[in-house]
Amino acid sequence: MAAVADPVIAQVGCLMRQRPDALSLAQGMVSWAPPEAVRQAVGRAVAEADPRLDRYGAMQGEEALLAAVRRELTEERGLDLEGSDLLVTAGSNMAFHAIAQVLCDPGDEVLLPLPFYFNHAMAIRLAGGVPVPVAAGLVPDPERLAAAITPRTRAIVTISPNNPSGLVTPPEVLAAINRLCHRHGLLHVSDEAYADFLHGTVPHGSPGRLPGSGAHTVSLFSLSKAYGMAGWRVGYAAVPRQLMGALAKVQDTVLICPPLVSQRGALAALEAGPAWCRPHIAALGERRRQLFEAVATARAGGQAVELLGPPDGAFYGLVRFPCGLGGEPLLRHLVLGHGVAALPGDSFGLPPSGGQALLRLSYGMLEATALAEALERLFEALAALQPTGD
Repeated sequence: MAAVADPVIAQVGCLMRQRPDALSLAQGMVSWAPPEAVRQAVGRAVAEADPRLDRYGAMQGEEALLAAVRRELTEERGLDLEGSDLLVTAGSNMAFHAIAQVLCDPGDEVLLPLPFYFNHAMAIRLAGGVPVPVAAGLVPDPERLAAAITPRTRAIVTISPNNPSGLVTPPEVLAAINRLCHRHGLLHVSDEAYADFLHGTVPHGSPGRLPGSGAHTVSLFSLSKAYGMAGWRVGYAAVPRQLMGALAKVQDTVLICPPLVSQRGALAALEAGPAWCRPHIAALGERRRQLFEAVATARAGGQAVELLGPPDGAFYGLVRFPCGLGGEPLLRHLVLGHGVAALPGDSFGLPPSGGQALLRLSYGMLEATALAEALERLFEALAALQPTGD
């Protein structure tokens, strides 16, 4: 357990409780509530005192929700589910954890292109596996990933749109990685929690769309982001059919079944569909522009800051700046010293190097006025760290 990283979001929360006026650019959430139909569906179920809500349900998920997920994945996202089964989980993080438990014997390796998502590395460690960070580029280079494969490699993980960088990996690159996994007998775990968050010209193309990919591809999705349901804890995965027996062991042990009340809400959300999500996601464009302008203003004022990118997906930006601090010292400087929270690059496998540090900024949760104030505080905090040259 000592090898598992401490949860950085909990660290941020502890610091923010010491500075109640702090603003957060740290946690990956959106500001909007779920569709009204979600609360109506749950309200009806509770008002009718449906006794099924009080009992255990099906391990994989309720039939109605599984049918809606299948329609969404095939009709909206174009996945090839031949060779796949579906699994509803308490968020897509839980689906990844279950996959890691099934996949990893002690010492088995999972390749994580840098920057990685910290909960992925934590889940692999918890399963006894070894997360292998690979400097494959912000858009992962399949050849660099191929060079990192060893006899102990079991899977390659991709995240697109990416957390923490916001980059969208072109569909042809994801397809090349998927074919690489097939050639080497590996699993391709494709985290697509932000699949609907696209702000630029590069489209999202799930590798699960490729004909015949279902037997070696795990596609992870979440209702936490686009539908504003982070607290409801519902995600789902398309998984190779041959893994379902082992996944059932994990699901039954940890969860027994996805919470039935949340599944009612999830079904209502999927019935509202992408058309409900689009205007909310489109409105993030203005907050993304605020981030760009804040970086440009800081640069014009002499700060050597850089937004890596282009961050054309999700609601994140990865900022590089001169600094030798990382981890908790940097968090304390930001939160306690300047009233703003952001996540250090250390959490994503990118600690300070060569006098440069990184921060992930999340612009999804704050409204425009609060975001402007948070960004002003952030760049004041970074200016205080910048060498004066004296």
